[in-house]
This record gives sequence, structure tokens and C-alpha cells, in this order.
Amino acid sequence: MSQKTPVDFWFDPLCPWAWMTSRWVLEVEKLRDIEVRWHVMSLAVLNEDKLDELPEEYREMLATKAWGPVRVVIAAQEEHGAEVLGDLYTALGTHIHNRGEGPGKEAVAAALKDAGLPQSLMDHWDATPYEPQLRASHKEGIDKVGQEVGTPVIAVPGPDGEQIAFFGPVVTPAPKGEQAARLWDGTLAVASVPGFYEIKRTRTQGPIFD
Repeated sequence: MSQKTPVDFWFDPLCPWAWMTSRWVLEVEKLRDIEVRWHVMSLAVLNEDKLDELPEEYREMLATKAWGPVRVVIAAQEEHGAEVLGDLYTALGTHIHNRGEGPGKEAVAAALKDAGLPQSLMDHWDATPYEPQLRASHKEGIDKVGQEVGTPVIAVPGPDGEQIAFFGPVVTPAPKGEQAARLWDGTLAVASVPGFYEIKRTRTQGPIFD
């Protein structure tokens, strides 16, 4: 039996578009011979050197909402293994996005409970000794696509053995069934073309959560 193709997925639990993309990739996992491996990245780290270029509302969001959840997630990874990240991300996204609770302490604590992880991980909310690991995980993902994109980042093995990496796709609602599989096949097709960089159109609606 052939091994499944690894798909590396970097996410920040704060990002609704990463959440949409993650639900699509999990749908693809049912239909294509792939296995998703989850990694942490951080919108706060991504934007920390360009805060003066950002709208005030976005700066406030990064300062007050972006650090706590990713600190808890990286602590979960370091203390309980990367294999807990999939279930934890699902629990986080369900509370933060689907239920509209936002990325506050109550939502993250509830997600830990749902994922079967200890509440002691909340001790990392304001500061964590695992910040170097967080930054290293973020750098690993963002270095594959460049500083001008965000979350999520997806990387898959290319035909020559080198990873193909891309941002997105940004899609809402998350496609299901064969539509999800066709989007996956098409995304890999364009991403594998040397010199291909971008397809984009203006979004006309916000994220639609199931």
C-alpha cells in the first residue's frame, strides 16, 4: 500500500480564512490520498515589523487578540506532541469562528477541554517559554511563500521531490465533495507550474461558517 502524500498546513487560529481553507483540506483528505500535518504560524509575528503601515483597528486586534491563542497552541504542541494540533485547531475554530465566540480566553479554554488537553496550557496565554519554537514554526512556513502573504500556507511534495508551497486558497464557504477535490487538483496544477505566482479576484463576501 502506498503511503499517503503529506500536506503541511500552517495556520493561525485567529484567521477566519485559514479556518475555511482548513475545512476544505480536511474534506479533500476524505477524497484524495493525502494526510494533513498541522503547524503553527502567527499573524502577530508576520506583522510585527510593519505595524505602522496597518490600520489602527488591525493593530489593536493583533495586540489584544493574536498572541494568546498561538502561545497556547505552541505550548500544546511542545508539551503534548504535534499530533494534538489537528483536534485542537478544530476545537478552536469551532468556538472562535463557527460559534462566534472570538479568540478570548473562555473560547480557548473551552477548546482545550474539547480536545482533551489540560487547562494548565492557559498559563501560556500572556507569555510562554516556547516563543522561539513559535517563531521557528512561523518562519518555516512563511519562508516557503514569502513575506507578502499570510495564513494559511500549504506545502506539498512536487514531482521533483521539492515542496510546492502556496498561500490559500481563500474560499468561502468551504467546498465539499467532488467540488473540494476538483479545487485541490486545480490548485496543485497551477502551483506546480514554474514561475506561477498568483490568481486573485476581489472578495464580495465575508467568511461563511458551517
